[in-house]
Amino acid sequence: MEIGVFSIGDMTEDPLTGHTPDEHEKIQMQLAIAKHAEEVGFDVFAVGQHHNPPFAAPGNPPVLLAYLAAVTKKIKLSTAVTLITTMDPVRLAEDYAYLQHLTEGRMDLALGRGNTGPVYPWFGRDIRKGIELAIENYDLLYRLWHNENLNWHGEFRTPLNHFTSMPRPLDGVAPFVWHASIRSPETAEQAAYYGDGFFHNNIFWNKEHVINMVNLYRQRYEFYGHGKAKQAYVALGAQAYVAKNSQDAVREFRPYFDNAPVYGHGPSLEDFSEITPLTVGSPQEIIDRTLTFRDWVGDYQRTLFLIDHAGLPLKTVLNQMDIFGADILPTLRKEFESRRDPEVPATAPSHAAMVELAQAGHAPIPGGNK
Repeated sequence: MEIGVFSIGDMTEDPLTGHTPDEHEKIQMQLAIAKHAEEVGFDVFAVGQHHNPPFAAPGNPPVLLAYLAAVTKKIKLSTAVTLITTMDPVRLAEDYAYLQHLTEGRMDLALGRGNTGPVYPWFGRDIRKGIELAIENYDLLYRLWHNENLNWHGEFRTPLNHFTSMPRPLDGVAPFVWHASIRSPETAEQAAYYGDGFFHNNIFWNKEHVINMVNLYRQRYEFYGHGKAKQAYVALGAQAYVAKNSQDAVREFRPYFDNAPVYGHGPSLEDFSEITPLTVGSPQEIIDRTLTFRDWVGDYQRTLFLIDHAGLPLKTVLNQMDIFGADILPTLRKEFESRRDPEVPATAPSHAAMVELAQAGHAPIPGGNK
């Protein structure tokens, strides 16, 4: 099990102090969080992609991740979403292959449609074509990474004639891809078709919806012949606020929850925690609740915690990470591993493992056949 943190870079007012970070402050906060994540023992740092206030998450995540590659040594760098619908697949192929070289393969990415409707016309796209854009753009991105002198034509961009994207993927093997969605079964189908991973960022959804989406992906993964359903690669989102005891955790986090733009002034903290993965409590409560996700979806490979949102100041976020590193991560890893079916991979494949599969002729084939 890989356990990581992700940031959406929201510039939200702290309800206790009235302070709202500006872009520079938030960007520096993200750098500090990513470096501290490695220091305390997280496996992954991931960042969202946004093009609008109130977010300072980069519009071009490889810029941030390339910097982090230079100042970290072990942690895997990823995206919580890369907007496959509105970004040119040629640029994505170039940028993420370049990042792959800079990190020596210590990266992967999650592709999705995002949750900001106005981004479509900003980039000359029609939101009503969101699914079709996701399907066509990934088809092109996949082909760019796996073919040279490519001839391609589609509906949404100009054709390519004898085109080779540069640089080529590291060791001739494309980065591992998670297809990210919280609502679209077509995305689960797409992930299964290619033999890629499926990231259900379930932080706002009830468990029944999560179970249905992951089960669909698993069934279709097996249908296409990539392995048994239980062996498909699944990642989940999570939210937590931790203190040494649950009473302090609830007291400290409640004003942030109540005023957060994404869920403030709606369901109560208790009601929201009941129906979504949000867990506010002691280290043991975080551990116990996170382990129940396995009961929902079976053995899975990655959990990403959102812990820097809703106006929480940097000092508080870093303290949260310290508690995770000392009191939560070791136990979570031990418990997930002790319960894992030995036929199910513990993590998504590393770059080295993907190179080995490719050299042995066992890399996944889209649709299960040539």
